[in-house]
Amino acid sequence: MDNIDRKLINLLQENARYSIKQLADRVYLSPPAITARIEKLEKEGIIKSSMIITDLKKLGYHITAFINLEIEPKQKKEFYPFVESVENVLECNCVTGVYSMLMKVAFPSTEELDKFIGKLQMFGRTQTQVVFCNSVPIRGMKLHIE
Repeated sequence: MDNIDRKLINLLQENARYSIKQLADRVYLSPPAITARIEKLEKEGIIKSSMIITDLKKLGYHITAFINLEIEPKQKKEFYPFVESVENVLECNCVTGVYSMLMKVAFPSTEELDKFIGKLQMFGRTQTQVVFCNSVPIRGMKLHIE
């Protein structure tokens, strides 16, 4: 990966809707060269998807929370398909420490969050933190250009 690739990644993280022409103008390459670089970055798994970041509250999801879950390793085979099927789970990470899973979830109400936690507790003990505010929004990793 060279500096042009890094600059492309930074630009796409800034705005995934930039056109190929806009990207080409910003890194001083032709549109076909930009297309080839983006395809290469996708093939290598560096670029995984292009997402639109939405305002969850404006979509009616007023409760964001982080849920820790303590499960046994043998439960992962059953847990992973379950958690993947729940659309309110924005992220699920296998982590170190007392709790083995850390999930970020969004729900319209605390009642619906509580129902989900009840379902999670069939796998093990939970601990939940409700988010009051977000001081650093979702962002990509800014790559340094040499």
